[in-house]
Amino acid sequence: MDMRRLVGRNVKRIRLEKGLTQELFAERSGFTQQYLSDLERGRRNPTIVTLFELSQALGVEHVALVMPHDEVLTEQAQRGKPDAKLLSRRADNRKGAKSAIRKSAKPARRKM
Repeated sequence: MDMRRLVGRNVKRIRLEKGLTQELFAERSGFTQQYLSDLERGRRNPTIVTLFELSQALGVEHVALVMPHDEVLTEQAQRGKPDAKLLSRRADNRKGAKSAIRKSAKPARRKM
């Protein structure tokens, strides 16, 4: 897994969930809009300090920027956040649907 892309996707997803443009996020975080654009596209390798500062500007825990999205939802659901429980169930349902599709894609054996 490419961590730069993972962090970039998480930053963009959370920024959009918070209703922030890159420009507003740049003002909040103190980073340039160009840096944030490159980060979201996986072209930057942020330091630990940068991750912490970005998480503070987004109002999330720093771990949310480096964890795969499904794991973040599961963790939030375990902490009792109601929206996360719903989203976690949706993620579980998607996984179950994918599993069912894979199983049904196997060729049936013929009896002879």
